[in-house]
Amino acid sequence: MDNNTKIIALTASTEFANKVAEILDINVMPSKVITFADGEVMFEGGESFRGCNVYIVQSTCYPVTQHLMELLVAIDACKRGSAKSITCIMPYFGYARQDRKAKPRQPITARLVADLLTTAGANRIVCTDLHASQIQGFFNIPVDEVVSTPLYYHYFINEMKLNKDDIVCVSPDHGGVVRTSRLAEKIGAPIAIIDKRRPRPNEAEIIGIVGEVEGKDCIIVDDIVDTAGTLCLAANKLKQLGARHVYACISHAILSGPAKERIENSGIDRLVITDTIPLPEEKQSEKITVVSLTQMYADIIQALEEGGSLGAVFQNFFDEHYKEKKNRKKEQ
Repeated sequence: MDNNTKIIALTASTEFANKVAEILDINVMPSKVITFADGEVMFEGGESFRGCNVYIVQSTCYPVTQHLMELLVAIDACKRGSAKSITCIMPYFGYARQDRKAKPRQPITARLVADLLTTAGANRIVCTDLHASQIQGFFNIPVDEVVSTPLYYHYFINEMKLNKDDIVCVSPDHGGVVRTSRLAEKIGAPIAIIDKRRPRPNEAEIIGIVGEVEGKDCIIVDDIVDTAGTLCLAANKLKQLGARHVYACISHAILSGPAKERIENSGIDRLVITDTIPLPEEKQSEKITVVSLTQMYADIIQALEEGGSLGAVFQNFFDEHYKEKKNRKKEQ
């Protein structure tokens, strides 16, 4: 990386950005976010980014609106400071669940956020496992979606050494079949689908399960776990139907309210999450394992700087010896 590549770490993703910068062997650019007594937010860059490719790292997790505003003002500062390009590295894209009008007189807030980021001056967005694929179409700038499937594949197959013949990948609803199929196709496993209804937000009713799960190691695949009510209901139902083990891999662990207690008291044997959202100590559990996306994001930034293929980055991560190959290359 040359001196024209700058990484800015905002408050939601400071640790994530530092790990990415360490892998790339560059320093995070000095900067600070100031929140005034009345709640107003200001960003100050610690050095010039004129003519530079700037990567602003910020998940818009809780408090979502605060972190979104930090990102917007940082983008504006970079634009007014004559940055050559501004790429938003958003491991977690907040407001993604508001991607349509579920009822009359509701907003499509995901589209509004897309407009705000674009108007502020972002040239590219990179995020992880969007809640709905159509969100990419809300932007008039490039949007690259990082899929966490390779990390789950390595964890369950290479670390836990599950028998592929015993695995069933489970979609928590009909809308998640495509996401679940990515992992199932790589493993060579069948899928099952949970038929559920949502009478109210953050509440779910399990109607039934389509597929054979008895005696199987079930892996529930989803993008977000919030209060964990739906996830735990699904896990308990799978155990009732004779599943041998129930695992879950969830990209974005919000873990609001009673989520931790529900997970610990549920039929989930292990919950695997990524580090798109920081996991504070009070939410940590023996049942929860964190796998990191920082190496993948570092490779994506390097590919963007070199004009390489992002698809090749994702595909390379399915190679179980990929990290060892990279380390040998660095040593040489």
